[in-house]
Amino acid sequence: MKIPPRTTVRLPWRKPFFLLVFILQLVACSLWGQVMQKKTLTVADYPKWGRLNIDKMSPNGEWISYTMSYHSGLDTLFIKNTKSLKTHFFALGNRSSFITSDWFTCQTTEGLQLMNLKTGKKETVFDAVKYVYTPIAKKLLILIKEKKKLNTLLIRELDGVAQDLIMGVNEFTIDPTNQKVLYTTTMGKEHTVGLLELSKKNQKTILLSSTSSFSNLVWHIKGKALAFMQKSIDASSPSNTIFYYNLSSKKLYKPNPEIEQTFLSDSLFIPTVSYKLKISDDMQSVFFAVVQRAKAKDSTTDSDVQLWNGNAKLIYPMQEKLKQNQTIYLALWHPLTDRYRLISNDSLSEFMLSGDQNYAILSDPQQYEPQYAYNGPRDFYLVDLSTGKSELLLKKHSGHSQYTIASPTGKYISYFQQGNWWVYTIAKKTHANITENIGQSFSNNENEYPQKASPYSSLGWTQQDKEILLYNAYDIWAISPDGVSVRRLTQGREIQTCFRLAGFSNKFVSKENYNGRIHETIDLNQGLLLAARNEQEYSGYYKWSPRSNEKMVFSDNMRLDELIQSASGDTFAYKEERYDLSPRLMLQTPTDKVPKILFQSNPQQQDFYWGKAELIHYKNAKGKSLQGILYYPAGYDNQKKYPMIVYIYEKLSQGLHNKYINPSEFTGDGMFNISTFTTQGYFVLAPDISYEIGNPGVSATDCVVSATNEVIARGLILPDKIGLIGHSFGGYETDFIITQTNLFAAAVAGAAATDLTSWYLTVGASGRPDMWRFENDQHRMGKSLFEDKEGYDRNSPIVHVKNITTPLLSWSGAEDKQVNWNQSIELYLALRRLEKKHIMLLYPKEQHILTNSGNQKDLSIRLHQWFDYHLKNVPPATWIKTGLK
Repeated sequence: MKIPPRTTVRLPWRKPFFLLVFILQLVACSLWGQVMQKKTLTVADYPKWGRLNIDKMSPNGEWISYTMSYHSGLDTLFIKNTKSLKTHFFALGNRSSFITSDWFTCQTTEGLQLMNLKTGKKETVFDAVKYVYTPIAKKLLILIKEKKKLNTLLIRELDGVAQDLIMGVNEFTIDPTNQKVLYTTTMGKEHTVGLLELSKKNQKTILLSSTSSFSNLVWHIKGKALAFMQKSIDASSPSNTIFYYNLSSKKLYKPNPEIEQTFLSDSLFIPTVSYKLKISDDMQSVFFAVVQRAKAKDSTTDSDVQLWNGNAKLIYPMQEKLKQNQTIYLALWHPLTDRYRLISNDSLSEFMLSGDQNYAILSDPQQYEPQYAYNGPRDFYLVDLSTGKSELLLKKHSGHSQYTIASPTGKYISYFQQGNWWVYTIAKKTHANITENIGQSFSNNENEYPQKASPYSSLGWTQQDKEILLYNAYDIWAISPDGVSVRRLTQGREIQTCFRLAGFSNKFVSKENYNGRIHETIDLNQGLLLAARNEQEYSGYYKWSPRSNEKMVFSDNMRLDELIQSASGDTFAYKEERYDLSPRLMLQTPTDKVPKILFQSNPQQQDFYWGKAELIHYKNAKGKSLQGILYYPAGYDNQKKYPMIVYIYEKLSQGLHNKYINPSEFTGDGMFNISTFTTQGYFVLAPDISYEIGNPGVSATDCVVSATNEVIARGLILPDKIGLIGHSFGGYETDFIITQTNLFAAAVAGAAATDLTSWYLTVGASGRPDMWRFENDQHRMGKSLFEDKEGYDRNSPIVHVKNITTPLLSWSGAEDKQVNWNQSIELYLALRRLEKKHIMLLYPKEQHILTNSGNQKDLSIRLHQWFDYHLKNVPPATWIKTGLK
């Protein structure tokens, strides 16, 4: 039956803004580079800047889509022909796809947009909220939701000639073979689950009908079975029922209510929302989640007193957080025999499955509490799901999800321990250290954290789990599960170049496996796209195959990213940018000797003075060689000297070619936007900081002062007009540094820790004590407060507050628990008592990072006013004059 959908071929009305943007895109490349009279950037110019992102490429490489996004929300999706450069645009377009080489689709606020790339004909399917194209059946499935009407699932060919409808559809999902559709409908009070077979002329089979609704639709990994959930018919009972359907036997399996109730008893129920159902690969089991029924409130006391027991594993706030998040247990149902098993429990509450779902890996995150690392150690147990037998797998092993990962076929479990990668063979019950004899490290401590050797990532396994792929500092390795066979796939160490899986091909790494991760399978015969970066921060892309590692493109002065390629692999595109060059879309085809510019974003930059960025080198007091980025002011004149702002965090030099920074009042680290300051006549220095364990503040002072003195020695800046700014950990560093030196004429610290003793003894946003930050993480003390009270005092701004002579502007969100906002209050009160120049901004309803656009703009304006007054001698704004007089 052919039923015409509500479609149109008209072009939807566009605001003039979009037409202007469209014209800019077409002329961008031709205008870039022309000589024009430069202007100084103003705040009124900022909204002209947008962000470029590459989207998709057609299978034949003849079309590419990309987006320009703006703070105003007036975003545009473009598609461009890579040969003729003909361009089409879609206002507020998203969820796009080149479903074939000749058809493009995307969503807009009006509905689904379809475009025939050969004819240029556009069509709108109004009120479409979801669509899927099935390449085997060559059908487009579109879910249409109109107000006050039944939902409609439209099944059609791309050109709309042959069409079919299913009324009342709520949700649908395609099977892995792209030939069958599982869907639910609601017609009046009747709910159904249906099976649509596209390969059989849209044959429809109703699997089940009921007066209650269905949800949680899932397919077997090979499309041989399906499962779904039915909401409880009994309104007084929240538990739901699982159904399983075998497509070969065409049999629907339903649990026996008495057996199901015996398993759940009065304490458990199957929730509507939790983990998705999962059908085991062998089709014998359906995995599902259960939760505890709410317990009646203790009525023996009228008091709401909180019991903070000193011997509790978790402090009271963490206990409350756990209560708010229902404990989820993993269970399985054997539909063929109607048997159940509870896999996890209160003693072993976290769970993941082996690749073949024959085993569960269980652990108790609270086992060794109280402990003072964010991901503390625990014991891991391996449970045979066929027998229920449990064995200890790992003793006191890290709870980090990337440290214990199952292999795809279920043969192995890889884990990182004692600086090496290990593999446990389930069948043999053996552990093998597979990296210890290679002679190169597979761990790092680039963050210079105490007691912290982190692994370079594991990428996945080759087919049939023959080899595991691992990173180290420069290369990718393929190692057999027993560690006997070792292959280095790249030769990065020889050329001091780091190879990693590239952008959109980085799909292999790992995916969610309940509370853990599971590896993907990687077919090395299909080759790999690799991103490369060397010691000088030069970057590019390589195409690896078992025979070679061929350079695709490489740059010594640009950041290259977002690589995509055609299905054939002979055409690819990527984005390149640097601080003084707005991102542009580059294209390389088989006929091009060099890449060509397909699109240049923000062409208006050429109208304005702009700065540049360069790497500087310096040494700290201990003689360690370090580097940093020096951003030059726009329109730099070497006959002049300029004010400078030092922006600090940890290591920042890796960002030399990292990104172009759009000028904005709404973005930036702690609302410090480098471009808005360089375009207003400031140098900005971003130095690297190297840390000594037990001396985070002292280390920061040494490195920052050394870097600043290096720039002063170059004669570029006014030595008495230097500012300092940092946010979060950078805010802490800022507050500490100005207690140690009067080098800076003004400072800004956002969301800063100021008293290491009181913050050590503070409950953080996670509900746990903030002690872990000091003993094992970013604050790098390496010892508890009670082991090294002198060290905590030595590195605490509040202890040295009497030394401050630098005018300080501090700010915080009044609901910040990441770095408790009372830390800013402490320093404010101390400075006030000492009658030192200081203003604090406290933003209501804000947390660690400002999210309200009005507050973002307010802080941006105040940062400029603060530094302009102190570093440029601009008359003070009223709030500064009042606050500092």
